[in-house]
Amino acid sequence: MMDFLAALGLVLAIEGLIFAAFPSAAKRALAEASEAPIERMRIVGVVSAVLGVIIIWYVRWGGA
Repeated sequence: MMDFLAALGLVLAIEGLIFAAFPSAAKRALAEASEAPIERMRIVGVVSAVLGVIIIWYVRWGGA
């Protein structure tokens, strides 16, 4: 549970830095994402989740 909370905090910190450092680019990216087809967003979400799990597995148990 502590790892999950640490990961959640890291995601929020990185997202906050992006919005603070590049607000115009972040706003454009959100606008483009809102116009993207649902299926493309779903595919990007699944691919991101799978890559995230692979990275976590490798770091925790793969030898990094």
